[in-house]
Amino acid sequence: MEENEDGGWVVVQPSPSPASIGSGPLKVVFLEPAKHWTDALPIGNGRLGAMVWGGIPIEILQLNDDTLWTGAPGDYADPRVPDTLSHVRELVKDRQYFEATQAAKGLMDRPSEVYQPLADVKLDFGDSHKDCPLDSYVRELDLETATIRMNYSLGDIEFTRECFSSKPHQVIVTKISTNTPGSLSFTVSLESQMHTSSHVNGNNQIVLEGGCPGQRTPPTENTEETPEGIQFAAVLELQTGDGTGVIQNIDGSRLKVHGSSVVILLLAASSSFESPFLKPSESSKNPRALSLSTLDSVRKMTYVQLYDHHVADYQNLFYRVSFDLYKDLDNESCNTLLNRDDIPMRNIHVQSSTSEAAHGISRVSTAERVKSFAFDEDPSLISLIFQYGRYLLISCSRPGTQVANLQGIWNKDVEPAWDAAPHLNINLPMNYWLSLPCNLSECQEPLFDLISSLSINGSKTSWVNYQIHGWVAHHVSDIWAKTSPHRGDPVWAVWPMGGAWLCTHLWEHYAFSMDKSFLENEAFPLLEGCATFLLEWLVDGPRGYLETNPSTSPEHSFISPDGKEAGLSYSCAMDMAIIREIFSAIISAAEVLGRSEQSLVKKVREAMLKLPPPKIARDGSIMEWAQDFQDPEIHHRHLSHLFGLFPGHTISLEKTPELCRAAVKSLYKRGEDGPGWSSAWKMALWARLRNSEHAYRMVKKLISLVDPEHEQQFKGGFYGNLFAAHPPFQIDANFGFTAAVAEMLVQSTEFDLFLLPALPREKWSNGHVRGLMARGGVTVELSWKEGELHEATFRLEKLDVSKRLYYHGAVATTTFRSGLSYTFNKELKCINSVPYR
Repeated sequence: MEENEDGGWVVVQPSPSPASIGSGPLKVVFLEPAKHWTDALPIGNGRLGAMVWGGIPIEILQLNDDTLWTGAPGDYADPRVPDTLSHVRELVKDRQYFEATQAAKGLMDRPSEVYQPLADVKLDFGDSHKDCPLDSYVRELDLETATIRMNYSLGDIEFTRECFSSKPHQVIVTKISTNTPGSLSFTVSLESQMHTSSHVNGNNQIVLEGGCPGQRTPPTENTEETPEGIQFAAVLELQTGDGTGVIQNIDGSRLKVHGSSVVILLLAASSSFESPFLKPSESSKNPRALSLSTLDSVRKMTYVQLYDHHVADYQNLFYRVSFDLYKDLDNESCNTLLNRDDIPMRNIHVQSSTSEAAHGISRVSTAERVKSFAFDEDPSLISLIFQYGRYLLISCSRPGTQVANLQGIWNKDVEPAWDAAPHLNINLPMNYWLSLPCNLSECQEPLFDLISSLSINGSKTSWVNYQIHGWVAHHVSDIWAKTSPHRGDPVWAVWPMGGAWLCTHLWEHYAFSMDKSFLENEAFPLLEGCATFLLEWLVDGPRGYLETNPSTSPEHSFISPDGKEAGLSYSCAMDMAIIREIFSAIISAAEVLGRSEQSLVKKVREAMLKLPPPKIARDGSIMEWAQDFQDPEIHHRHLSHLFGLFPGHTISLEKTPELCRAAVKSLYKRGEDGPGWSSAWKMALWARLRNSEHAYRMVKKLISLVDPEHEQQFKGGFYGNLFAAHPPFQIDANFGFTAAVAEMLVQSTEFDLFLLPALPREKWSNGHVRGLMARGGVTVELSWKEGELHEATFRLEKLDVSKRLYYHGAVATTTFRSGLSYTFNKELKCINSVPYR
């Protein structure tokens, strides 16, 4: 144990030797090179990412820049829509739901633009590496340092590769070394699927320049009418770290390293993208000059300096939360630490033992661990996947970057599945569910930037298409902040609740952070525009309620009374639940800001009283549509009608027990099968119901190994690199899994805090979590033994707050004072309160 600079104590383990690489619990491990893209390992700094394949004779770093998209700013308004909307509404009123669905095709617009790959760094080590034995091969992603390491041997020569993506210096850094002087030789090139050109610059650089298509479906021939797309550049620079070896120019586009011991590769990239509202042709940015400037700024830095800055930046976020699960309590050092009274728990970071005896996972790949989970239910794998979700969010969403799209930032295709576009009807919101409870609030900032852009484009869409004020967004967007309906089936395209769902994240950010400045200056103006749209979108219905017409339950059709399958009706459960969340948020925000007497707020209060309440169907489930229509697909992947339970708050065990019973019925009815994100949502829903058994059943359902060569759509699971599967890969389930586990451990409202509400006591019988956040700005630390709470510690940094604590039927009301740390026992008696630094 060592004392850090802040006076706290850190339990440290020796750095693993090459022989022990891969035995630690927070590592994604492979024992062979990647055969498929989902075997490669991801790194990223929020903007610039790579998938590292780990090939021996041929290594590939497949690169992405989060600003590479097709297209340009668009006009997301259609003056023909109002007449179509009036016709659709009349058809819905007349209960001609099939005809309304067909007519609604006139409400739709063009599809979103498409996320594009950047380039590949290709390293060719020659024929001597082709027959390398795999008995010494280990490739790992270390979640504690956000670094990929690879080791293998050829005879007595040991080769090591390390790779990370630096946020502080905006470069991807790769170090290749051997233990034998002069034994490192390879050829490197920079290639791309895009329209590019590349050349060697000077003695040690390769420059690649290109552009994205200026429209989604590029013409077969370039013409003067073809719009200019986003331009980009990538520059790769080689340095011989020990001063030995020779770098040669080969054919003007490749470099060859010969006779070195250590080589450092620095990759910088940039694009001409400036704003969702600026055409690429009008950009003043020079991607090549920017990339070269980035390399100039780091050229004099050593590898160690770059690495240390990278790790410090990353660990400032990652180490906020630790989470350990144990099958038993034979780890004496951990027990000793958890029972020490002289060391504040907030200053302890417990690193699980990396010894082979402790974990028995040395020389076992992560894929094998996933495969065997159905039998051994290894709790340390839960900790790994939980932290992997946090790692991925840190790596693909940072202040100033684009939002995490359908694949985060990692994409190999010019035509990726579903365009890799942000989908607002579940996928994009799920990407950010973990950011607040898992202590990564800064990573949510790109979402707020997108909401702001959507509010600008969405104001025009709202006024021109629907002739109402405020702003709107539908179910798919892109880098240009598209707000109009997507093309395709109206059952998914005609859904004007996308912007409203995203706006619930604004209030949640305040609820967790208590940042009044954010609420006043950023959140409230966006909530005002969203609420204005919703107020005017609502229409008087025949039942005396304010209704939404047309209305869809995302992607889920019904059988109308005439026997035809339809998608459009009115006042679906999800519409009403989202509207309630937004109306409640703006009322609460107005109270905080002293604006309760504003005209808009008064209108919202009045409208709240006229919203139709949730209804229970004949079979006892939550009614998904306004009528109890026949459901042609009872196991549908979406759980839209349960939004009010999670992530919403209008259905709760305390306030609406009857609706909770109906939600249970709905979950049984939906079943357990589905794509990865659906399983993660079910985990969170069961957790919110405090049903640990079924929450854990979904954990087991999701942790299954997906074979990339035999994928089955809508089956979920994880690939060997722990990417979550729809299939294919969608990153939302990675984030949803982490958020759902946090929900199993801690739940909170404005006034309540529930401890271990859905803990699988027999499966996760012993554990410790530190750093989870609760609403009100409360940081939570919990330890438990044999399925029972041992201690709970809470601290606040900003404002005093009163909370009701709940655990196993015990309730305690307390006021937490900022600057103090409070410790409670399992009877919820405060046993200690001390100042903390």
